[in-house]
Parts: sequence; structure tokens; C-alpha cells
Amino acid sequence: MSTRPKIEVENLRLWYGTKPVLHGLTFSVQEGEILAVIGPAQSGKSSLLKCLNRTIELVPGARVEGSIRIDGRDIRQIRDVHALRRRIGMVTPLPVGLPMSIYDNVAFAPRCAGITDRRELDARVEECLRQAALWDEVKDRLHMLGTKLPGGQQQRLTIARALSHKPDILCLDEFSIAIDPVTTMRIEEVLRELRSRMTIILVTNLTQQARRLADRTLFLWKGELVELDRTEVIFSEHPRDRRTHEYVRGFFG
Repeated sequence: MSTRPKIEVENLRLWYGTKPVLHGLTFSVQEGEILAVIGPAQSGKSSLLKCLNRTIELVPGARVEGSIRIDGRDIRQIRDVHALRRRIGMVTPLPVGLPMSIYDNVAFAPRCAGITDRRELDARVEECLRQAALWDEVKDRLHMLGTKLPGGQQQRLTIARALSHKPDILCLDEFSIAIDPVTTMRIEEVLRELRSRMTIILVTNLTQQARRLADRTLFLWKGELVELDRTEVIFSEHPRDRRTHEYVRGFFG
């Protein structure tokens, strides 16, 4: 894993109208790292992800202060916000398939980026479906409507679609909330393999998932960064903050 920060967040503050949501977060994410973000509901975890790819700008009344730099560049200085979002794949809690075939779900972003050669599209679709551990299950029915897939396969299709524009950062927001444990474990294996190609930020309410996957874990509570450390420290008997110890052991949340 590189020692160069991929993402640098400095004094990040967020309000929805007059309601403060994030309170001066400062942290970095290393290139090739899996960072888990944990914390009770309403801690600002999903809002943090929206700040990273600037979809927070689509939320009425949202106001952001502080800075987020990717590869050293402040994302507010990036004029082409769509180019920024292509660099940051996003997987939401519930699978949201486009109302089109499995093939076209994955080919949609590459086509929007100007790829029209059928052989190149075929290769991209197969590559992404393989990366999402879905290819073997759907290769003979690529022209089936993607929304007809079972929930677990739809979520893996969502991951394949997020990978289709070759992001260098992948954000997952509670990806396993609506899928079965077996599919969850399959996707976790996918994430372990993807870490060699990209930086991954995993928002999860499943503390044991963070423990299994993450190099480091960030604990948010009421919009405050309580603690960020190596995952084995966060889940040890002696993290730095008492609230961390109590949360990961289920005393509240």
C-alpha cells in the first residue's frame, strides 16, 4: 500500500440548512487502502460520502466548508463535476438497477464516455462483471432486464456498473443492508481483490464487517470524528476513546 494520501479531508463541516451535520472532520485515506466508516445512525456517514463526490451539492440547503483534496487537488477546483464522479464509484444501500439489460447497465457509463466500439464494450462489460463476481451467473443472459435479477445479483450488478468507468476510488454505503449473508461474503471477497486497484471507503453499520475488511476504521458519532486508527486498535480492548470501546461492543448504536 502506498504511503501517499489519496484523499485528504481538512476541517470538513456540513450543514443542512441550519442543522450542523459534520463538525470539522480532518483525516486522510491512503492509496490502496480500505477505510471503514462506522457509527450510529444519523452520525453523518452517508453525508460524508456525498461530500467526496460532490453529490451533496444536489441536496437543497446543504452548505459545506473546509477542503477535500484528491491526489492533492481540491475537488472544488474541478470544473467538470461529472469527471470527478467518474473517478469515484458509488454503491448505495439498496441496489438501483437501470431499466435496461444487464449488458447495457454496465455499458452505460463507458458509452457516455464515448466508447462505441463493440469489442471494447464487450471486454469492459465482461471485465466488470467478473470483478463483481457476477459474470459466471449471467454470461448467458446478458440481454435480460437487470431489474429482474434477485437482490444479491442486483447489488453485484450495481458494483459492476460502479466499476465500469474505472474509478480510482470506490465508495460503498451499507452495500449489504438488503442482501443475504452468503452474497455479502462474496462481495467482501470482491472488495479484497479490488483493493490492489483502487482506494475503498466502506460505510457500514456492521462492525464485524469493518473488522474483517478494513485496514483502518473511522468512528463517527453525531458528526464528530471520535477516533481513527488501525482496525485492530479500534477493536482492541483499549481504543483511545471510551465511546469507541462501547460502540464496537454494542453498548449503544
